[in-house]
Parts: sequence; structure tokens; C-alpha cells
Amino acid sequence: MRRKNNSSFMGLGIFALVIAASLYVYFSASFERNAPEIQMQTNGYWNLKKPLQISIKDDTGLQSYKVILRTLSGDKELRYEKLLVPQGNINLEIEAPRGAYAMKDKKVQVIVQAQDVSKWNFFNGNTALKVFPLVIDKKRPRVSIVNNSYKISRGGSALVIFRVSDDNLDEVYVQSNHGKHFKAQPFYEEGYYIALLAWPVTDRGFKATVVAKDSAGNIAKSYVPLYLKNKQYKLSKIKLSDKFLKGKIYDLAEEFEETQGVEDKLEQFKIINEDVRAKNEALIHKITSVVPDEMISDFKINKMYPLKNGKVVAHFGDHRKYYYKGKFISEAYHLGIDFASHAMAPIKTQNSGTVVFSDYNGLYGNMPIISHGLGLYTLYGHCSSVEVSKGEEVSPGEKIANTGKTGYAMGDHLHFGVLVQGIEVRPQEWMDKKWIKLNISDIIKNAKKIIDNR
Repeated sequence: MRRKNNSSFMGLGIFALVIAASLYVYFSASFERNAPEIQMQTNGYWNLKKPLQISIKDDTGLQSYKVILRTLSGDKELRYEKLLVPQGNINLEIEAPRGAYAMKDKKVQVIVQAQDVSKWNFFNGNTALKVFPLVIDKKRPRVSIVNNSYKISRGGSALVIFRVSDDNLDEVYVQSNHGKHFKAQPFYEEGYYIALLAWPVTDRGFKATVVAKDSAGNIAKSYVPLYLKNKQYKLSKIKLSDKFLKGKIYDLAEEFEETQGVEDKLEQFKIINEDVRAKNEALIHKITSVVPDEMISDFKINKMYPLKNGKVVAHFGDHRKYYYKGKFISEAYHLGIDFASHAMAPIKTQNSGTVVFSDYNGLYGNMPIISHGLGLYTLYGHCSSVEVSKGEEVSPGEKIANTGKTGYAMGDHLHFGVLVQGIEVRPQEWMDKKWIKLNISDIIKNAKKIIDNR
């Protein structure tokens, strides 16, 4: 009886040891069962120039890894390492093997294997294998300029039409030397693009380059041959009067949240002229930076003159510096033309388009904005009343608003602005029938002839 009891106790002890050992194995970090995690930063294309970015992660630490390139000719080991000290994270930059640029394969596979230091799987650890299929693309896109405006003036606009060919084309745009990316719209036939360009009045130089990128990261560039006319603009030194500061500026300061609690009149003016203006213009730039995606075969625009018998009372590009009792206070650029005729005069647009904004915008007061396509917009500021709503289509000759003095306006007038992809440009160009013909209509007409004859 005692022997039987001893056997039972021994059996229970062995069972308890087995359970304890099982629990230890199950819960111990040394026996974790998660395979290494393998990732590659890829979109499925490789130009063989840029190294492959591969990351391998594991909870207990990596013991070894291997990277293999599989081609039609067979497998080639790109990297193998057995780690003396286990690592939880490894980031690899894998270069293409020597001579790979000469291979004819259009498609390859990159195989990544990894093993961790876990004691799981009978002390052999966890393994992972991941296969990344890649398309090999070693050729840069082909870019050629079809036609473009002869010149561009500081503060002005120009047009360029170009061709891009690539089987794996990813991105096309025109880049200025100041970092602006002008979006190009598909034009006339597949592979052709058109873009309006703008030279900001505040920039002292301008250079435009067509940039084409494919999915493999190959880049091609082509310079747009534009003659530059460095047009000079007026510099105005304006003396601030106490009457102005205690009148118009006081009234505006009551309106804007940026000037709440600010009592100093000069500080109020500086905030309104700089901070409020920047906020208002940021909204304008955002709205007018949109360019359609659909293909177009033409772009017809009539000369612009929104106010009949309107007299120009302020010019585009006027660099205004403000002084109080001889001390410099602030500065700004006037980025439109001011017209005046009579109070609440009718404003009409000479071109069809879509109303993309029709609301109050700080210094600009009541302000409709119309999109005419290809990233070209017209803006109408200080209106007393607006007769169009956002989303509404307008026709040539249609009345859209009345002049006024809402916002930062000392008298009844229209602030007329023209913008190209979020950049204010000289309205005078778009008010000139001859300029439009030479720089827009003829460029498109001749480009279509070139395309048809290819």
C-alpha cells in the first residue's frame, strides 16, 4: 500500500514537472514562436541604381539573414551574414551586383531569408522567407519641348507644350528655379502635356525645367527656352497718417481676431498688413493652385476687362513701403489692378468658368474667384455684392458682382487679380488681345500642327 502511494506521488511529481516545463517553454521569451518580419521599401520597380532598402525585425533577435537575386540566369547571393551578437532590428541597403546593369531581364525576384535565435522548433529558431518580384527599368523617360512662349516677364505668364514617353511614367511637372512645381495637364494626344507658367513678381530670376519621373526612379529633365524680361515695378513710399490709423485701421482691427487686445495703432497696422494679409493670400493660393486632370485639346481665352469704363487707380506689382514719422513700419506688394468707375458698378467676366470661391476674405472683402481652366483664375475683390455662388458656371459677359469698398479699401473700386497655379500674375497681359494670341493661342495652334505632322 505504501509502495503504491509512493508511485502515485512520483507520478504526480513527474506530471507536475512536465506541466511546469511546458508552461516555461510556452511562456518563456527564449521560446517565442514569431517568425522574423521582413519588409522592403518598394513599389515593384528597380532601376538598379538606387540600393534596395530592406528591414528585418524580430522579438528575440536575429541570428542570420540572406538576400538572393533570382534572374533567368540563376540565383546570386547579394548579402549573407551570421550575427555574432543577435540584433532585434536590421536595416539593409542592398546594391545591385556588379554587371547587373547589363542584364537583359525585365523581371527579377529578390528573396530575403532570416532566422532568429529563439529556442523554438527544437532549438532551431523561427525562420522567414519573403519573395519580392521587381520590374527592372533602367531607361529614363524621354522628354522633348514641342512649343512654348518666346518670353516671360517678371510678374508675367508663359505657356509650354511638351512630350513625355515612358512605359512606366509616374510623374510629370514643370519646376521653377525657386522650387515651384507647375502641374502639367494632358494635351491633344496621349503623351503630350500643356502647362501655364508664372514668374512671381517678388522673384529676381526665373528658370523652368520639365521634369519626368518613372516608377523606377529614373528622372529626365528638359529646359524650357524662355527669354527673360526683367520688368521693373514701382516702389511706393507711403506715409501713414494718424487719421488713417485711427479711422480705417481702427475699424479693421475691430474685425480681425489677430488684432483683438492690441491697442497700439502701429502694431495693429503691422498685423493687418502682414499677418492678416498672409492668411488671406494663403487661402487664395490654395484655391487657385488646382489644375484639372482631364485631357484638353485647346484653351481659348478672351481678353479680360471686367469693369466697363474703369479707370486704373493702382497698378500690379507696386511694392509699397509704409512709414510713420520717418520710421519704416511694414511693406507689401499690390498683386492686382484696381479699377474705379462709379459706386457699385457692375462687374462682368469676359470668359466662361466655374466659381470656386464666393465669400468674404478679410482684406479682400467680398471676393468671388473664377476658374477658367489650365490653372488660370480671376479674382474680384472689395465687392459690395456678389451675384454668383460657389460651384456655379458663368458665361462670357455675365454680371457676377458690383464694385464696393468691403475689406481693406478706402473707396469704391474693384481689385482685379489674375492667378496662374496659385501665383499672382500681371492682369495687363491677359487684358491684351495681341499678347494672348502670341503667347497662348498661336503656341497651341502651332503645337497641334507639329503633333499632327509627327
